[in-house]
Amino acid sequence: MAAEPGAPRVLNVNVGVLGHIDSGKTALARALSTTGSTAAFDRAPQSRARGITLDLGFSCLRTALPPQLGPGPGELQFTLVDCPGHASLIRTIIGGAQIIDLMMLVIDVTKGMQTQSAECLVIGQIACQKMVVVLNKIDLLPEGKRQSAIEKMTKKMQKTLENTKFCGCPIVAVAAKPGGPEAPESENPLGVSELIEVTKKVKSMQMFHTPVTYAMQGDRVGICVTQFDPKLLERGLICTPESLHTIYAAIISLKKIQYFRGALQTKAKFHITVGHETVMGRVMFFSPAPADFNEEIKENAFDFEKDYLYQEEYLSKDSNPSEENKENDQAGEVQLPRHQWALLEFEKPVTCPKLCLVIGSKLDTDIHANTCRLAFHGVLLQGMEDKNYTETFLPKLKVYKLKHKEGQVERVMDDYSVIGRSLFKKETNIQIFVGLKVKLSTGEDGIIEGGFGQSGKFKIRIPDGLKPDTKMLLTVASKKKSKAGKGDTTKEDESSKNDSAQPVTISLLFKRYVFDTQKKMIQS
Repeated sequence: MAAEPGAPRVLNVNVGVLGHIDSGKTALARALSTTGSTAAFDRAPQSRARGITLDLGFSCLRTALPPQLGPGPGELQFTLVDCPGHASLIRTIIGGAQIIDLMMLVIDVTKGMQTQSAECLVIGQIACQKMVVVLNKIDLLPEGKRQSAIEKMTKKMQKTLENTKFCGCPIVAVAAKPGGPEAPESENPLGVSELIEVTKKVKSMQMFHTPVTYAMQGDRVGICVTQFDPKLLERGLICTPESLHTIYAAIISLKKIQYFRGALQTKAKFHITVGHETVMGRVMFFSPAPADFNEEIKENAFDFEKDYLYQEEYLSKDSNPSEENKENDQAGEVQLPRHQWALLEFEKPVTCPKLCLVIGSKLDTDIHANTCRLAFHGVLLQGMEDKNYTETFLPKLKVYKLKHKEGQVERVMDDYSVIGRSLFKKETNIQIFVGLKVKLSTGEDGIIEGGFGQSGKFKIRIPDGLKPDTKMLLTVASKKKSKAGKGDTTKEDESSKNDSAQPVTISLLFKRYVFDTQKKMIQS
């Protein structure tokens, strides 16, 4: 959006202030800021009553624009986004993280990493590329031991970060509010309309009391809109027309968060954060076909022409290999695909931009448990805007399950046909399987021709004929059964043992697309 020209150039950088509750985030934001907003420094009555941050707070620090960032006069503005630290407010924290360019992880130097510190670190790895660690409350350290304690905590943090993208990031020690929690209020800022649903002409804009000519994603601005009743405004999203869509389901690319304990199961429900909303959603995981596990795929795109393999759970090094994947495993190792996806089905529709960040969490986990509640993150590749997406959209998604059935050859009819059993139940309609290919354990290929009798038996045609060895094996087995039927119980038992030692098995393999309403069986 743009307003009237004439204001100085301002380059804005959003800095998220994240950390465990009571680590001093709000005090740090107040100490750094030159201007606060109406939502800064816990001014809300609820925050004052409880003594904690309950919502995102915004303030700014302005400095001269460095010459390397562009010619001419201007200002570099750091918008500080003060995020809550309480575990129950993780939705707000995730929402704030999605608009930040740089993260400040605030650590109480007397306590080190705590549960929500770790969750904020995980969020930072997903949401931004740069981080500064702030060791706060150094005034609480005994003066004579202060420097050594800071150095010790600095080394601990370096060790914590060495396997993350933030390895080697700056670590700064401060005392944001020396002398205790009491601190004077900063100057009052202007009122800001953050988000809007209806389209209106913008008459003018201000960013922390300074006129600006434009605003972009992540900026905090006060907007003067003509012929608009501010009482009609509630929290929502402001955007360029048609840049957002409301969706009922989505396809995402995703990766599991390494600190999350346990498997990610298909059909499980997660708290799904999309844009600035968090809703419950059910997931279905899928991957490329095993032969394509190592194929490189175009980033931030989804190919509806390809076939995808249904997975009971997200595949990781700790996964139990499914029957479909075992044949692709080598030397007993689980082969993992380069890319995996999920279908998310939301309990209520969400409004979000395309290709936005998606985070799946288990927020119903005990907040006192020392465990990461963030389960996976990804990118929204395709949203489904039709409420009837299960009928209009999902049939286009070619996710299949591999089906494997096994039976046995009962007897030979002639050189080109056998009778099979134990592949189907008595009540199965064998007619729907007619024409499907099967394979004998002795190597012959066959085709199901139809049922045989009423007990679930069936006839198989062998186009290239039975091998002599196979025919002999089946003939001997058939004679043993016949003799056992005329002899005593001991002979029958021995015959059964010999017969079961080397049965000729029948394998039927086919795939069925999950969203195919006709439930057709497909063979390559």
